Amino acid sequence: MTGPPAVCPGPDSGPGHTARVRLPYDVMVEESSFVQVGRLRLGLHVLIVVLALIVLLRAVILSEPSAGWIGALTALFVVVHIVGAGSSPTPTTRFVWLGSLCALWVAMALLGADAGYVSFGLILLFIAEMSVGPAMAAVAAVTVVDVLIGARDGRWGGALVGSLLGAVVGVVAGLGFRVLFRETEKRQRLIEDLHRTRAELAETERSAGELAERERLAREIHDTVAQGLSSIQMLLHAAETEDLPPGAADKIVMARRIASAGLTDTRHLISALSPADLAGSSLVDALARVCDRATAGTCRIRFLVEGTPVSLPMPVESALVRLAQGAVSNVVRHADARHGVVTLTYGADTVHLDVVDDGRGFDVDLLDDPGAHSFGLDAMRTRVEELHGRWAVESEPGHTAMTVTFPLAHREDTR
Repeated sequence: MTGPPAVCPGPDSGPGHTARVRLPYDVMVEESSFVQVGRLRLGLHVLIVVLALIVLLRAVILSEPSAGWIGALTALFVVVHIVGAGSSPTPTTRFVWLGSLCALWVAMALLGADAGYVSFGLILLFIAEMSVGPAMAAVAAVTVVDVLIGARDGRWGGALVGSLLGAVVGVVAGLGFRVLFRETEKRQRLIEDLHRTRAELAETERSAGELAERERLAREIHDTVAQGLSSIQMLLHAAETEDLPPGAADKIVMARRIASAGLTDTRHLISALSPADLAGSSLVDALARVCDRATAGTCRIRFLVEGTPVSLPMPVESALVRLAQGAVSNVVRHADARHGVVTLTYGADTVHLDVVDDGRGFDVDLLDDPGAHSFGLDAMRTRVEELHGRWAVESEPGHTAMTVTFPLAHREDTR
C-alpha cells in the first residue's frame, strides 16, 4: 500500500504557513531517475572490470610467460578504474585518470596479454566520459595501437579487421550509453524544474490566500465593528445634549469616550491589515511607489493620474493597490515589455485603473479555459467581482491592457 504523503516543511514552517507536500509518486519518480543513472554507470564500470579480468584469466589459462606481471598490471588497472569511477573528477583529474588507464593497457599489451578486451572497455569509457571530438580521437589512437600490437606476428589483415570491428562495436555501444545517460539526466532536470515550479506556485497561492484573508478581515471589521462603534459614538454624543440627571450624563460621556477609543483601535487594526503601501499615505502615493519599485532592467513603468482625486472606500483603495501590484509584476516578469503605463482615472461616479504594456501579449481565451494556469489573473478578476467592479483584458503582440472600474455611487460614506 502507498504510504502517507511526505511533508517537507520549509524555513517558514509554523502556524499560518503551508508546508510543501511531496506526493509518493513524486518521490518514486525522483528516486527512480537517480537509480537509473546509478545503475547505468555501475553496469558500464562492471563491464570494464570484467573485461580486464578476462585478460588475466586468459593469461593464466594459456600459461603465458609474463602471467605474473600481467596479473599485477590487471589488478592495478582495476584499482585505478574503481578509484576514478567512484570520485567526481574535474576535467584535469579525468584526463589523468584516463591517461593512467591507457598507460596500463599499453604495458599489458606489450607483455603479451590479449589486451583487445581492455581496449574495448577503454573505448566505451572514452565515449561515455569525454566529449565526442576528443573521444573519437582517443578511439582512433587506441585502434591504431591495437593494430600495431596485433600485427607483431605478421598477420596485418586479421589485426586490422579485428581492431576495426572492435572499435566500431565499442563506439556504437558507447554512444548508446551516452544517449541513455543524457536522457536520464535530462529527465532528472525536468523533474527538478517541476518540483521548483510547483513550490513557487504553492508559495504564490499561499501568499495570495493570506493577502485575500487579511483584506477580507479588514473589510469585515470596517463594515461591522467600525461602523457600529461610529454609530454608537454619534448616538451617545447626541444623548449628551439631552437634559439628563448628572449621574447619567457622566456615564454617557464615559461610554462615548470608551466607544471613541475602541473606534480608534479598530481603525489601527484595519490599517495594519491593509496593504503596507497605503499606510500613512494616499492611494496616489501608494500606486506611485508600486510603479517606482517595479521599474527594473529595460522595463520602465510610468504612473499617471487623471481627474481630481477623491476619498475612496478602504476596500476599494486596498483592491486597487493589490491589482496594480499584480498587474505590474506580470508586466515586468512575464511580458518582456520595455514600457508600461499605470493610469488612475477619477470620474464622476467611477474610478478606473488601467495597466498597459508593449510586451509580447498572450491569448486572452486562456482566461476562460479551466485547464489553463492563470492563477494570478483569476485572483484579480475575483477581487474585482467581490467589490462589484468591472474587469477587462485585451492583448495582442505589442499591446496588452487591463482595465478595472469601480463605482463611486456612495463615495460620501467612504470613511
